[in-house]
Amino acid sequence: MSTLHELYTSKLISSDKVADLIVSDSDIIVAQCASEPQGCMSQFHLAAERVTNVKVFSVLTLKPYPFYMLPEMKGHFELCSWFHAPGSRMALKEKTGTVTYVPNMLHRAATDRLRVRKPHLFVGTCTPPDEEGYVSLSLGLTYERDIMEAATITVLEVNNHLPYTYGETRIHVSEVDYFVEHHQTPPTLPAPVLDGTAMELGKHIAGLVEDGSTIQLGIGEIPNAVALMLKGKKNLGVHTEMLVDSMMELAEAGVITNDQKAFHPGKFVCTFAMGSERFYQWLDKNKDVEFLRGKYVNDPAQIRNNSKMVSINTCLMIDFTGQVSSESIGTSQYSGTGGQSDTATGATEAYDGLGKSIIACRSTAKGGTVSTIVPTLPAGTAVTLHRSNTDYVVTEFGAVRLLGLTVKERTLALISVAHPKFREELTQQAYDLGFIY
Repeated sequence: MSTLHELYTSKLISSDKVADLIVSDSDIIVAQCASEPQGCMSQFHLAAERVTNVKVFSVLTLKPYPFYMLPEMKGHFELCSWFHAPGSRMALKEKTGTVTYVPNMLHRAATDRLRVRKPHLFVGTCTPPDEEGYVSLSLGLTYERDIMEAATITVLEVNNHLPYTYGETRIHVSEVDYFVEHHQTPPTLPAPVLDGTAMELGKHIAGLVEDGSTIQLGIGEIPNAVALMLKGKKNLGVHTEMLVDSMMELAEAGVITNDQKAFHPGKFVCTFAMGSERFYQWLDKNKDVEFLRGKYVNDPAQIRNNSKMVSINTCLMIDFTGQVSSESIGTSQYSGTGGQSDTATGATEAYDGLGKSIIACRSTAKGGTVSTIVPTLPAGTAVTLHRSNTDYVVTEFGAVRLLGLTVKERTLALISVAHPKFREELTQQAYDLGFIY
């Protein structure tokens, strides 16, 4: 024990010293979402006076750090985001010249970048070492372990508020170059306020979920409404990119048992988690939850091994042919592809032929002034889900299934679940464009 403690303490440095490890013309990859190393990232900008062309990669950056929010960081640092969040969107709006987007599918985000360049530095978070000298990567394994194994230098920010989780999260202190102690409450998610539209969407989606299904569910108003409506279901299982409070609540209600899963039976399978403080307490040393690498959890080839797989995602808009955009409006990148394409493809190709991919969308946006079902996507809009992979589309006005339908059939189906005040206009546009005749 004393030897392990000495090994650990010999690797301790202060957060500002992490800036000394940064070198010009290099990649830094940081842990994402609730695993974000906030103490270290707050110090990155201290290296600006001596470095140039440093790219910092993250799937989801929660805080607006100086290294990419300050215009004077241009040329020194660039945040390369696999999924934009409020801070990166703000920097883009203010044209700081320090933020760019990386097109990706989540299960390949890290491996695609590794083909380009080996990272110089990985910075993540972990729990304090246990009695055997192992730390847990806790709330995220999307790409973190893969990058640790490839990076020249690995730094882990130790936080005694993080839950100790299992799966592939355990790392021995001998495998880490430096530790930084920075104790803080992990970032939490506020409980969303559900309106009538979200509840209607939740009701329609829940109607498509059979007892014994394996579900993938995200965050926000609509997924929370779905979870509320699922409380009458039985023997659900979980294979999901992100684990959240609603899944804990469904487990506590006896709805999620994981008993009938064909793949990883008896286990919640996820690649990262974020939620409330109570959720983190539930996760701590919970052996029913397996955190596995994102390249495995989100691989469509693995997702299709689940029985009655149901993937539930949201979008910004969808066109008459079934092209789904969940990340941009025109050339304005709002968020990212994330795992939508991964999970939707895996679900529709489930081995038992009973899988379903559900795309949920409020029928209107901008205070009800525009339809989210459109004839064509605006010029420059990114297609997140290819129309050939679009299965169910759900609005508050109902659900339609597009797989196997002709363009004419798709157009009529989508207009049927558009907001009633736009249906006449959409029908005329469909005639004018030749989608229906």
